[in-house]
Amino acid sequence: MSRTTLPQRSLLNRTFIALLLCGAGTVAFAQTAVEVKPKRFPQLTMENLPPQSIPLAKEIVAISSVGLAGPYNVMLRSPVFADRMKRLLDYLRFETSLPKRLNEFAILIQGRLWTSQVEWYAHYPLALKAGLPAAVADDLKANIRPRNMQPDEAAVYDVSMAMSTRHEISDELFNSAKAALGEQQLVDLIAVSGTYVTVAMLLSLGEESSPADKPLPFPEKGR
Repeated sequence: MSRTTLPQRSLLNRTFIALLLCGAGTVAFAQTAVEVKPKRFPQLTMENLPPQSIPLAKEIVAISSVGLAGPYNVMLRSPVFADRMKRLLDYLRFETSLPKRLNEFAILIQGRLWTSQVEWYAHYPLALKAGLPAAVADDLKANIRPRNMQPDEAAVYDVSMAMSTRHEISDELFNSAKAALGEQQLVDLIAVSGTYVTVAMLLSLGEESSPADKPLPFPEKGR
């Protein structure tokens, strides 16, 4: 067995210490290099809202699973628009002719098409609570045409996908969807779908995401 001389040991020690320091520096750099990107629109709170927007903000907080974050943080930059949009959302969420199960399904379809973290995070539990089968929602999330849909669910899916991807529907699909849903529900389906495209665009504009302490619905997209 060869012996290591004192000068050699000294050199090895210095090399080992240098490597440790280099490694520590690399770790420190990796830790400091990961910085949270500032929000495009700084987060609004009750404290920094203009007084005229506070009543609307209180209405939003009463129903929103993300508080004033998500689309509301963007919408409130245009107070009159935010107020009008909130009234439209009130109808489409709580007064629409579509059964809640189908309404939430339509919202999830747009959330999936837009890979919208906030729309999926907010509306997936609402859809399940309203009676949409988890298997249907999970197939949608996996970009699979959901299996074992009820006829009205299939109508919602086919109309939403055709309008979103081809921007039209055939006479055959129109007639079958009208038979499954009726005229008013079919119109309300288009209204909720288009409105949640707008919501998804607002979220994308502001790069808004789901809460930081919750798993991302679509981790491949990142925050």
